[in-house]
Amino acid sequence: MKYVFGPVPSRRLGQSLGVDPVPLKTCNWNCIYCQLGRSRPLVNERRDYLPPDEIVSEVEQALRAHGPEGIDWITFLGSGEPLLHAHLGGMLREVKALTRLPVAVITNGSLLYLPAVRDELSVADAVLPTVDAGTPELYHRINRPHPEITYERLIEGLIAFGQEYEGHLWLEVMLMRGVNDTEGALQDIAAELTRIRPREVHINLPTRPPAEAWLEPADPEELMRAIARLEQVAPVRAVTPVTGTVELTASDTLADAILAVITRHPLHQEELEWMLVYWDAQQVHAALAELEATGRAQVVTRYGRQFWTAAASYFPEARAGGNKTTAQRCRRGVEGSD
Repeated sequence: MKYVFGPVPSRRLGQSLGVDPVPLKTCNWNCIYCQLGRSRPLVNERRDYLPPDEIVSEVEQALRAHGPEGIDWITFLGSGEPLLHAHLGGMLREVKALTRLPVAVITNGSLLYLPAVRDELSVADAVLPTVDAGTPELYHRINRPHPEITYERLIEGLIAFGQEYEGHLWLEVMLMRGVNDTEGALQDIAAELTRIRPREVHINLPTRPPAEAWLEPADPEELMRAIARLEQVAPVRAVTPVTGTVELTASDTLADAILAVITRHPLHQEELEWMLVYWDAQQVHAALAELEATGRAQVVTRYGRQFWTAAASYFPEARAGGNKTTAQRCRRGVEGSD
């Protein structure tokens, strides 16, 4: 499948069937922590980046193949910003007509200042936007938005959506060491959350490879301080590292299946070895060799760990020749487990 992947384990939504309505990396933000690398160029035009009929058809195929078992949510999340797809609302309604499973949208929320976008999202069971900063200055440092996207529009859109929306408004804060984990930064964020009034606040840490190599997650002490500060506004959930299985049967080949997952969810060395342990060693060897030979995947080093991600993701300092070394290590790990 081109646009639907998984189910994959989500840190907030259990086993999630992912729906990707935009190409990598179609986004109007260029976040310093993005696991898909830098956005180049930034785009802020709503249009049909991918065919909506084909996307909905793939969701229907996946639901027939899996049934409701093993899927907790259907999640529109995108290899960028899903609200940039001009027919997102129509796709949400069509998917809701196919199943009783809840449907979520993970978004940066930057286009919620548009009434038409808020109306499109009204049918979703949960919407998960982002507020990483409580001031325009810190917003521009962290999220590095398209010039047409302002902090004021972001907050105004979230406030309006919170007043209108009847589903679950779960707001995410990505907490980063020395960036937005200070007492002053947390106070500013809390002030904005008071205006937005989300049902829950999800504090996340950058455990996937961030776009900028210098970025680090907040320390446990800062995390606890953030929880204490923000739970004065709304119930807070600290999002823990993901566990669970990844479905790799939706694509024609094992290599395609691996690439479909790591394009949206980069996997570190240990995760990849664990995920592939149930596959025949020769199949794994061939899949990794294909990804290496075709240059479709790359290795990015963060936090002293190696992450597999799509070669199209832009990490400017990604180590040349890293794919071969990591592929060899993966093969040894898989072969040694039989």
